[in-house]
Amino acid sequence: MHSLNLTKEAYGFIRGLEAKQFKQVVGKILSLLSEPVSSDSSPLKGYDGVYRADIGEHRIVYRFDDKTVSVLVVDKRNDDEVYKKLARKKL
Repeated sequence: MHSLNLTKEAYGFIRGLEAKQFKQVVGKILSLLSEPVSSDSSPLKGYDGVYRADIGEHRIVYRFDDKTVSVLVVDKRNDDEVYKKLARKKL
């Protein structure tokens, strides 16, 4: 199983979620630790080794290696803000 690394920004967003959404998002993140590329995950175009997963109204952008799953951004799925935040990270 992988270890988890959350960016400060992703952690802050998750903490602000309502209980139901918090449970959905955290559950999905924890499932990525055992299966980083699940059926609802896909590579993110334009970023080498970066994936996205959709859960409910939210999108999780992450990358992984042999030991760690790094959650880079979590935000609303229907909002392009998630990609703007990712672009500012200059991966």
